[in-house]
Amino acid sequence: MSRKPVVRMAELEIDPDTLETYRTLLTEEIETSIALEDGVLSLSAVSIRNNPNRIRILEIYANQEAYEAHLRTPHFIKYKNQTAHMVTSLTLIEVDPIAMRAKP
Repeated sequence: MSRKPVVRMAELEIDPDTLETYRTLLTEEIETSIALEDGVLSLSAVSIRNNPNRIRILEIYANQEAYEAHLRTPHFIKYKNQTAHMVTSLTLIEVDPIAMRAKP
């Protein structure tokens, strides 16, 4: 099993007509993932201030296995199925952490 954390950045554009529903579903998915999955270390979502349908998500998983397990969870599959028609663009970017800190 890999011990190296997986850090990803997701860049999404959401159909403006579905934005509020999307935000609700995304919040539910993040809260459920953090509560139920030990391997999901952090999920943070923000929107671009002057273009709120552009969403960025920073994802941190304990390792590759945790990331792959997350993709198979019922709550992630539900989120993906419910939001697929809302997402007009999705780019997943593999990133390397430089300095990441949080207060306990």
